Amino acid sequence: MEQIRTVSEQTEDVIERFSRPLKPYVPWLARTLLVSTFIEDAIRIVVQWQNQLFFLQAYRGFPWGVSHFFLFLNVVIMLACSGAAIGRRYTEYAVGGLFFVIVSQGFAYGLIFDISFFLRNLSVIGGLLMLLAESLMAKRRNVFAGLPSISDEDRSKYVLLGGRILLVLLFFSFVFSGEFTVARLVMSIIGGLSCVMVAVGFKAKWSAIVLVAILSVFNLVVNDWWSININPTQRDFVKYDFFQTLSIMGGFLLLVNMGPGGLSVDEKKKNF
Repeated sequence: MEQIRTVSEQTEDVIERFSRPLKPYVPWLARTLLVSTFIEDAIRIVVQWQNQLFFLQAYRGFPWGVSHFFLFLNVVIMLACSGAAIGRRYTEYAVGGLFFVIVSQGFAYGLIFDISFFLRNLSVIGGLLMLLAESLMAKRRNVFAGLPSISDEDRSKYVLLGGRILLVLLFFSFVFSGEFTVARLVMSIIGGLSCVMVAVGFKAKWSAIVLVAILSVFNLVVNDWWSININPTQRDFVKYDFFQTLSIMGGFLLLVNMGPGGLSVDEKKKNF
């Protein structure tokens, strides 16, 4: 056990040394990836405006005018909140706006009871919670040393815990979808262990890096929307999955940058 711990620490030191030059860019990349699905969705609504209106009116029973307002409101909220999130401006409002979009679209498009959609969007919500936790931690750091903000510190702990748990739910969608192969089994075992470690906060940063690597490969191989030219509807669905996975990867990168927070095994070990 001691040898395993030594090898683990040496590996972490090597990774830390080589990744140090990239650290300043990780938060910006993480936030950009996190909101990428909302930016893509806003662009898709604008480009396919008439098709979106037809679907909402013909299949979902939206009255004329209400469907227009719903789509317009979603586009404005997604673009405004995504820009605010990337720029670290009014983060709490940005998270609230994007959460509203997830819930309202789930009901409007009749996907709220689709298990794959449900798990994926819970993971995206987990990413948004990571973004909120980052904002709370930044507020805490900006408070004068003699005036600690206990409420923000406590809230960030619980928000980080909720974000970690929700983030890993995407992996269950991955495990139980598609045909069984040896490669999928190996990735499921490695990814499953990494998910448990992220959820409990044990070696959470390195587990999150492993999950980002797995999701990167999965996204390029399975969600290759750029190769679908015959069926536009299928292309849109695969493209939607691609950008949602990018968003969840952004949440994991935020975890890599911030750490798992106070309610984690890693943090408890520091206190001993």
